[in-house]
Amino acid sequence: MHQSQSTPEPSKRFDRPQLYINRELSWIEFNRRVFQEAQDNRHPLLERVKFIAIFETNLDEFVMIRMAGIKDQIASSKTLRSHDGRTAEQQWTAIRKDLAPLIQEVRQYWRNTLLPLLAEQHIHILDYEQLNEQQRAAMLAFFQNEIFPALTPLAVDQGHRFPHISSRSLNLAVVISENTDAEKFARVKVPSSLPRLLRIPIYTEEQEEEAVAFVWLEQVIAAHLNLLFPGYDVWESYPFRVLRDADIELQEDDASDLLEYIEQEVRERRFGSVVDLAVNPAMPHRIRNLLVEKLGIVVRDLTIVDGPLGMGDVMELLSLDRSELKDEPFTPHTPAFLNSGDLFTAIQKYDLLVHHPYDSFNSVVDFIRIAADDPHVLAIKQTLYRVGSDSPVVNALLHAVENGKQVAVLVELKARFDEENNIGWARELEHAGVHVVYGLAGLKTHSKVALVVRREAQGMRRYVHLGTGNYNASTAKIYEDFGFFTCREDIGADATDLFNALTGYSRQSIYRSLLVAPLALRKSLLERIEREIELHKQFGNGRLIFKMNALTDPEMVAMLYKAAQVGVEIDLIIRGMCCIRPGLEGISDTVHVRSLVGRFLEHSRIYYFGNNGKTQIYMGSADLMQRNLNTRVETLFPIESDILCKTLVERVLKPIFADTVNAHELHSDGSYTRIESKEGEEPFDCQEWFITQPLFDEKMQEEMINVINSALPSHAS
Repeated sequence: MHQSQSTPEPSKRFDRPQLYINRELSWIEFNRRVFQEAQDNRHPLLERVKFIAIFETNLDEFVMIRMAGIKDQIASSKTLRSHDGRTAEQQWTAIRKDLAPLIQEVRQYWRNTLLPLLAEQHIHILDYEQLNEQQRAAMLAFFQNEIFPALTPLAVDQGHRFPHISSRSLNLAVVISENTDAEKFARVKVPSSLPRLLRIPIYTEEQEEEAVAFVWLEQVIAAHLNLLFPGYDVWESYPFRVLRDADIELQEDDASDLLEYIEQEVRERRFGSVVDLAVNPAMPHRIRNLLVEKLGIVVRDLTIVDGPLGMGDVMELLSLDRSELKDEPFTPHTPAFLNSGDLFTAIQKYDLLVHHPYDSFNSVVDFIRIAADDPHVLAIKQTLYRVGSDSPVVNALLHAVENGKQVAVLVELKARFDEENNIGWARELEHAGVHVVYGLAGLKTHSKVALVVRREAQGMRRYVHLGTGNYNASTAKIYEDFGFFTCREDIGADATDLFNALTGYSRQSIYRSLLVAPLALRKSLLERIEREIELHKQFGNGRLIFKMNALTDPEMVAMLYKAAQVGVEIDLIIRGMCCIRPGLEGISDTVHVRSLVGRFLEHSRIYYFGNNGKTQIYMGSADLMQRNLNTRVETLFPIESDILCKTLVERVLKPIFADTVNAHELHSDGSYTRIESKEGEEPFDCQEWFITQPLFDEKMQEEMINVINSALPSHAS
């Protein structure tokens, strides 16, 4: 697959660096919005703790991938500049400048606000110094029985090399001495096999029944280091944490067996170069300097964190049985067509759309399960990107093989941080007799496609599911996504051609209805934006609404500027990174950008083109990023049913534009402000509305509340 080069040329006037928000700084602003969810008291308390963990996990990945890449550019002395004109050195400096105070702000909020609120709810996160005598005795017994056997102290001296420090591991730098001799240094790794927050007993006469208390694992280890170093005086110990480059460098052309190659690369990931060393301010400079030297980094790679390191582990608190401190559970809607008793007949009558997590993911699982049991089904083909550790979809595919179906699956081994899980599924599927392929050299297969071939009285019919999200039943409960079912002949034929290109030798470059990257997706989207520009020049009603996870591709940004300059009204709903500057006079006056961060991860992609009243909507797996358009197999599928188009506008886009709880507005300087309800109006949470309102309703028009009916900006009518 090679990308077509014949694309419309955006105006060169929009190549100026000052028109672009830096991608990395935009990402930091996204993670700041995640942190703001932790600060929002409209969320139950343990959900606010969850957002702290998500903030920290996001940050780890950003450092290991994006900052690692920038550090590589600096080391190679490449003169590449970002689209906003910064050198790698300038980007590194700007990132560090923005991140340092934000990381510290998170710790201060944890210490000054969340810890007291947790204590009010009888959830106590204590430092070891706060434990009473009985609790310390209990921790000593736990240390001796459970922790001590898992520890391996490693000396560092002439006879002992400095040990390898694995990425994301928590460690203690220990200083000891013998008979007042010169100090010696040792490293103790905090075992990841144990909970980071250790439950400790509470000894009081009048204690609330639900009261619990925890202490940090590394503090318990630090308090008992004398047992690890008998005969020595333990002078000091300090926690530190390392993040390494985790971006696997793929040289697939040299790999005779891609599966074995990826396995090896995953093993090598833990030996990637160090990108960041996090320490507490109490660590003296002599210890910091020793770590910096031994890890082969420089002082600017050091992050000083006044508070717990690696706070992603506070996610452990979500396992507490305190339902009143969590989001109220809800039962997803079961679309009426799932109750019809005949899913294939329902798809024959209508193109079907489901909105997860508000609509049950069982519709997708049942699509494969029913096909696996249906005697008329001959073959099932599916792409798998991230499926999770216990996958009902994969189990249904295995069942299909047992029933004699021909099953072909593309397992994307290069799905970042899911490589090992996908390798395991690939081996199990192959062992069961599934035809497994690993994608195309140099490309990730990110498309979400399932194809069922069924023999019917009228002949062969193809049923297709296309999605905006992964075939993962676990994340489908928290990721907002859409699934689309159809048996349209054009889409079925396109799905067949796509699988032939993925599993065999095919130079398929033209599809009937699907927009496929890297073949023609970029060209097709640019052409449709260009069409909107021309229609606006004729009729004055140009309209674009794009919902996606990120907008970073410079050519797409330039084309949107071109559309805005002639007056096309553009609303962008972008959860994460956004490089376009809205509201620039004479350039992007008609561009409006909002970001939604809330209970559910906004993950779906919707591309709406006004098309002079003949609305055209595409949905699918692709964001407007260079990687999606250039180096991934992506699909966007058309929504051509009038009722589905109307439903997406009335029941999805309008509620999103009405949101005054989860929405933030992007300003031209790259900053965001939360969109608040007007004085006298009740705040409106579109995610909560989706929970209560089914996607399809016969009385849709009557039931649309006033705030939603008037929600699209005036320029969107």
